[in-house]
Amino acid sequence: MSANSVSVCIATCRRPDRLALLLDDLKRQTRAPDEVVVVDNDDRSSAREVVEHAAADGLLSLRYEVQPVKNISLTRNRTVALSQGEWLAFIDDDERAPAGWLEQLQSAAGAFAADGVLGPVVPVLPQDAPEWVKRGRFYDWPRHRSGSLVPANHLRFGNVLLRAVLLQGGAPFDPAYGLTGGEDGDLLSRLAQAGTRMVWCDEATVLEPVERSRLSVRWLMRRSMRGGQDFAKHSLAGRYRRAGLYVGTAQRAALFGRAASQLLAAGVLSLLSWPLGRERATFWLLKACANLGKLSAFWGWHYREYA
Repeated sequence: MSANSVSVCIATCRRPDRLALLLDDLKRQTRAPDEVVVVDNDDRSSAREVVEHAAADGLLSLRYEVQPVKNISLTRNRTVALSQGEWLAFIDDDERAPAGWLEQLQSAAGAFAADGVLGPVVPVLPQDAPEWVKRGRFYDWPRHRSGSLVPANHLRFGNVLLRAVLLQGGAPFDPAYGLTGGEDGDLLSRLAQAGTRMVWCDEATVLEPVERSRLSVRWLMRRSMRGGQDFAKHSLAGRYRRAGLYVGTAQRAALFGRAASQLLAAGVLSLLSWPLGRERATFWLLKACANLGKLSAFWGWHYREYA
């Protein structure tokens, strides 16, 4: 491939309708991808027809493979192994890519001398979503100034451009996270520790339509708990410290103590804020769940989102 070539990597699992929309978006990019790699984590090959249909008009160079073992890390690793570009752009199969998405990511990599670029994933709620959900903004993620280094605890996939050379030499995504999720934060935090320069590009937006099945306190609680577990697991592994610094008993005790006290405080505030509106009570309830997730990491339990 040519210099600065870009492979778009998509791990998919039983979302053929969403994948079809994304592939259609990629056909309309102002900077066309040099190839699109789709790895299907469904042993029934549910994405095959969609990919073949998208490839029929020749507007995209598509590579497709099935990775039958239920494991998001193995699936992402296969996209990397199949890719031939000098840069790899990762986007989730349920997201939408505006026409300038890929061009913005690559422009930012050059402008800010970056090894990796992250962009915002903007949630799109259904028009009939409950008002408390709209007011609460529970699906929003932190955003930053373009060109700024991304904080270690904000490193996540869904909208990422990375130099391919960073992911060479083995399996970049740890299969141990294959059913729980968190493989993205683990990889990116390891890269950050190794000195990889990862910056933010606030203009390189992708959209994430929120499914109606996720418009519930129960789903939000599970997501918050998993987020807390990921944070604790990465913290205990030393991912948020300088490379080589050991996480000792004192650091572990401090993390446990903070999580326990914040769990108690958030639980009380959730009860007290209920009269002020469901969204406020839910906000503190989710904080409590996140801290419960941190504590659960100490006894080895992890919510398996992809099980």
